[in-house]
Amino acid sequence: MFYVYLLASRPHGTLYIGMTDDLARRVEEHKLRAAPGFTAKYSVDRLIWYEPHESRDAAWRREKQIKEWRRAWKITLIERDNPDWADLYRNLVP
Repeated sequence: MFYVYLLASRPHGTLYIGMTDDLARRVEEHKLRAAPGFTAKYSVDRLIWYEPHESRDAAWRREKQIKEWRRAWKITLIERDNPDWADLYRNLVP
């Protein structure tokens, strides 16, 4: 299983989109700031939306599609399923 995911620094804050085959591990890496880069620099570590895909190619295409969207469209996507911008990471780990 592959995942496309959106992270935010806070509700309506800085957004980041990514793709992974291990969502819990990848979000934990963002939370720990395991690698320097955009998410570490701007404290973007709140998992606010994700979508599973059967193949790497399907996830990659969806990630590219959403990256091209306007910010308002991304916010609509997030708020459709997560209106409070809750950190969904806690639901992934025991």
